[in-house]
Amino acid sequence: MSELVIRQIPVLRDNYVYLLHDEASGATGAVDPSVAGPVLDALRETGWRLTHVLNTHHHHDHTGGNLELKQATGCVIVGPRADRARIPGIDFDVADGETYRFGGHEARAFDVPGHTRGHIAYWFPDSRALFCGDTLFIMGCGRLFEGTPAQMWASLGKLKALPPDTRVYCGHEYTQANARFALTVDPENPALQARARRVDDMRMKNLPTVPGTMGEELLTNPFLRADQAALQVVAGTLGDPVATFAEIRHRKDIF
Repeated sequence: MSELVIRQIPVLRDNYVYLLHDEASGATGAVDPSVAGPVLDALRETGWRLTHVLNTHHHHDHTGGNLELKQATGCVIVGPRADRARIPGIDFDVADGETYRFGGHEARAFDVPGHTRGHIAYWFPDSRALFCGDTLFIMGCGRLFEGTPAQMWASLGKLKALPPDTRVYCGHEYTQANARFALTVDPENPALQARARRVDDMRMKNLPTVPGTMGEELLTNPFLRADQAALQVVAGTLGDPVATFAEIRHRKDIF
């Protein structure tokens, strides 16, 4: 089976919408469509017909295009069961451990609360692709608007257990700022130093830094490394990954 074709659409100031296309079945999905216009433009350009919208959480910059896309295409909208009431136009809901069939591919759902109480992520194992919304960013993670540090640390634990070649497709282009912060709490990390330099070069050329891989994140993302002694020493929370995560998240909030 061939992998999904994934097209990345930059929208608004720093959001990404992803178009997923299964060439065998013709199924086409839009992940977290902030706005409908750029998605409809991409569909006209590719000749694909939108069959699905996949939402990770309720925030308007991830669902704002739902109803217009549904009206224009008749697509099916899929979202988190835990937050069904806040997903515009939702038809089907999924929860932790469940799978959703998308054309000839299977998406596995993870409940990953923290940024919001009903956030989910979609993992397509046969395409090595994770769509994680605002839970995990490249070298960062989402703010805790509706959850606790313990919830977010547990959520990130589900994602960091995925294969290292998993491609991380997150909701925003925040990488350069995330790298600058990461260096303040993990300054002696050579992998982080090298990656931060690469990111600066990419952004100078206006290139996207997304996707990254889970393997890279495990080496350079401080929010995934709260169980590592180097980060715990900096946070002053030796032996307590949840407290370490909470301290790092607090520092990022005021960075």
